[in-house]
Amino acid sequence: MRSLCKVQAGVIYTEEEVEHSVRIVLANVESSLSKGSFAWGEPPDMEVWSAPLYDYKSLRGLSTSRNQFLKDKLSMAAPVASPTFPALSVESYTGSLPTLEELKVFLEESRTTQDNWVNIKSMSARSILKANLNRNNVKSNVTLTVDNGGNVEDITPNAGSTGRKIMDSMFASESSLQVRGGTDLTLDALAAYLKYLEGTGKANWQELHDKVRFAETRDGASFYTLFGAAIQLGVISRRRVYHETIQYERDRNAGFLSPFGYSTPTVTSAVDAICSLEWYRLLALKSQVCIEATYPLNFWRWKGYLIQYTSVGREGPAVLLVHGFGASLQHFRDNIGSIADEGHRVWAITLLGFGRSEKPNVDYSELLWSELLRDFIVDVVREPVHLVGNSIGGYICAIAAGLWPSLANSLILLNSAGSVVPSYSFIPLSKEGRTLWLSGLQARLLLLFLRSRAGGILKEYYPTRTERVDKPLVDEIIRASYDPGAKTVIESIFNFNLSIPLNFLFDSFGGEILVIQVMLRTMKFQMK
Repeated sequence: MRSLCKVQAGVIYTEEEVEHSVRIVLANVESSLSKGSFAWGEPPDMEVWSAPLYDYKSLRGLSTSRNQFLKDKLSMAAPVASPTFPALSVESYTGSLPTLEELKVFLEESRTTQDNWVNIKSMSARSILKANLNRNNVKSNVTLTVDNGGNVEDITPNAGSTGRKIMDSMFASESSLQVRGGTDLTLDALAAYLKYLEGTGKANWQELHDKVRFAETRDGASFYTLFGAAIQLGVISRRRVYHETIQYERDRNAGFLSPFGYSTPTVTSAVDAICSLEWYRLLALKSQVCIEATYPLNFWRWKGYLIQYTSVGREGPAVLLVHGFGASLQHFRDNIGSIADEGHRVWAITLLGFGRSEKPNVDYSELLWSELLRDFIVDVVREPVHLVGNSIGGYICAIAAGLWPSLANSLILLNSAGSVVPSYSFIPLSKEGRTLWLSGLQARLLLLFLRSRAGGILKEYYPTRTERVDKPLVDEIIRASYDPGAKTVIESIFNFNLSIPLNFLFDSFGGEILVIQVMLRTMKFQMK
């Protein structure tokens, strides 16, 4: 407020945001401004700006169906030149940057008890699981290594490191896979990426090409790995990336764009990634403007990806609901309110790769989703929860509770995936690696089958109350199947490894567990 008074600001410009926490901050700022007193008259206005990739008139008019959206053939917005700001008419003292010691003191003084949870996120699920196996003398199919601090970690080679210092490097370190620097450097990196197949004599371009080979864990995955952070930070816009990529494609093809696809895999990767990012941003924005559910739909950004969730209830124990494969938080649409009415604060999350959460080009696994739950509890709920999971969501909840017991007050499994192995001496862990081409073909065929039989499959799985398989539920499942990246998620089915015994996870958790397993009309309960 003091700074606003100094410059006598008449307008405050802010970018259109989709993250719930940021929207809350902006709402609080706007509220404070409206209540403030300003010597020069009216309080500053809040103006929201956005730079969408597509040229559309209204969010309300946009279809949430990817198929219909593509049929509408919206034109692409052109990038705009970077603005220049006039000099301030008043002298302002800019001050000096704090020293490292001053920053450390500030962080220590501002630390709260909840900040201790930050350490929970410092170690991967895979590393903790391997450490637990090692501690319990359970053999696995992976080699364990112990660092100087006694922690068990994966052995990860330097990402595309050449062992020599590169002048004008586009990366912060030899092991980094994220392009760093200003707009000009990032544009140069983009040019190097697009021309990957052409070869180069430039050392910094060659370094980037080496990183591409390391980051291409899946077909097309390297683009977001390299440029995702720069795009999220606004160093380079989606419009600029799309424009530069399409211009390069035109230059390669005498000014033409083929209707049969792009001429290089890097162009395909860049266009697919940018259009996917924009699609999920639009879905999230529309959820904020057009309220379709009886509860608020919010978004949280995890590792740069948009995750849909809801939160209902103001007091009582915290409960987190986790859906199964192919579903979303809508699976609990009639449970959320009733659980909250009984005196609970209820959170329900749509896992990465499902519903209206983002579906990035990554390797999906039970350990990835367990880390998502961990970070959601730490960053959003910010206190231990009663974990409730259905189907594979139950298995993921069991992993989260087993690896990070302090995050769960109790564990409730509904028709959970996974198995109980009375005596286990060997547990094979899933290996991260490139998906076989056959999985892609199988995923395409399975998607076609699921789209044509979604309603029937649900009724077969839940035969006692088939009326609950209504049109809104089926429509949302089919809608999500057309989203960018849906095929990648389906591919993960063929690589799932549910070999970690539930009883091993239960022992690691050590808390209260309720297992509910339904066989048609027969319900069996197990308590521990």
